[in-house]
Amino acid sequence: MTTVSNSINGDINPLSEMNEKELFEIYFSNRDKKVRNELVNRYLYISEILSKKYVNRGIEYDDLYQVASIALIYAIERFDITRGFGFSSFATPTIIGEIKKHFRDKGWTIRVPRRIQEFSKKINNAKNVLYQKLNRVPKVADIADFLKCSEEEVLQAMEASQAYSPKSLDVTYDNNGDDKDLRLMDLIGEEEKSFSIFENQDFIKKILSKLDETERIVVKNRFLENKTQGQVAKIFDVSQMTISRMEKKIITKLRMEIDKMK
Repeated sequence: MTTVSNSINGDINPLSEMNEKELFEIYFSNRDKKVRNELVNRYLYISEILSKKYVNRGIEYDDLYQVASIALIYAIERFDITRGFGFSSFATPTIIGEIKKHFRDKGWTIRVPRRIQEFSKKINNAKNVLYQKLNRVPKVADIADFLKCSEEEVLQAMEASQAYSPKSLDVTYDNNGDDKDLRLMDLIGEEEKSFSIFENQDFIKKILSKLDETERIVVKNRFLENKTQGQVAKIFDVSQMTISRMEKKIITKLRMEIDKMK
């Protein structure tokens, strides 16, 4: 233990010169914070890499990095060097799990602009202050006056804040005394499938009108009747390579026409 103690104090074999196994063996035996800090510094890059994977999803990078760094400490505390696998393999799922948990607890389900998120927090604070001051639930006009903004801005932020905790489609509502309650999914409209069919048919007709007769026959046999290039080649008495080249030209032409329609 004297050697271990001296190495921690820097007299023999400084911590920075020790390998992973040596550091974890020392920390496993005495839980010295200096050893833990050295391990944290060595593996902070894992927290950085994993945090960057989850940016632009509604939570700032600095917050994610902090969560990942704390998770790294958890991983160091729980890691057992005697099991024979590397620390990185053990730490990665631990850190990812904590990041995902943070998203579940704090994240916005739908990406909302940062200014709206911050304004929503101000509105919530204003509600609490005004409720105590007015002894009633504050109206939109009260909040707007308190925050020196328009009512429209307040309504916009309040609507956007619903993205933070969306309602389940299985939530039920009273059906005016009927035995069976209504679910939210029963009240939401559904897209009529026939509309998209008509739209697609019209779109396909316009696109095909840009092709010549030979090209239309290739499209029909290849993509509507699912024939192979070899089968189509027999229809025209040409090689499969010829059909392949023709097919590429057709696709290029169709893409150009699609771009024009955008």
